[in-house]
Amino acid sequence: MLRVDGVNRTFMLGDQPVRALRDINLRIDDGEYLSVMGPSGSGKSTLLNVLGLLDRPDSGRYFIDDVDTVSMSEERRARVRREKIGFVFQSYHLVGRLTAAENIELPMTLAGWSPARRREASASVIEKLGLTERARHLPEQLSGGQRQRVAIGRAIVMRPEVLLADEPTGNLDSRSGDDVVALLETLNADGITLLVVTHDIDLGRRARRRIRMVDGAVVEDVREDA
Repeated sequence: MLRVDGVNRTFMLGDQPVRALRDINLRIDDGEYLSVMGPSGSGKSTLLNVLGLLDRPDSGRYFIDDVDTVSMSEERRARVRREKIGFVFQSYHLVGRLTAAENIELPMTLAGWSPARRREASASVIEKLGLTERARHLPEQLSGGQRQRVAIGRAIVMRPEVLLADEPTGNLDSRSGDDVVALLETLNADGITLLVVTHDIDLGRRARRRIRMVDGAVVEDVREDA
């Protein structure tokens, strides 16, 4: 469970302060599927960065499983992020010199897992993503949809509790985008908490809970029955 209490975040743009988050209060229960929508500059990505422990709020508290993350050391935040949170970005962020399989294994490599353990853990993920025939290909040899599936594999291979997706279909054609959305929703059905930041109204409406942000504030929070 994620809980955000009174979070604020301000950035300096030149000599002008910009309030990216304004008194955000949210509770996200385990297994939820929610979208965050709003115009550019509304604070969507800043909120995602706070939830993903990539940024700290200026004030307020952020709890993961009732543990306050704001006061954590950077080392502990990195450990919690690695163990509990997966990220999927619009631009994939794959390592060009690594194969699809090696990109998926990268979090485990950084965590110090042995090669045998990495291969065992990644094998089922690669099969689930339909990448078995492309596992030894470099990113430049893959389609956009395949690259995004590799990015999703990298995000879930260590079995995170939360998956944060920032415009996951933004660089994809409609068919590849539909495939990626179906995959993300399958992962949510398996129990992963899924939060999608998107400008795509149709994608945003698929979520059972929809949050709309304007000028750093949550102005709408709508829930539907599963």
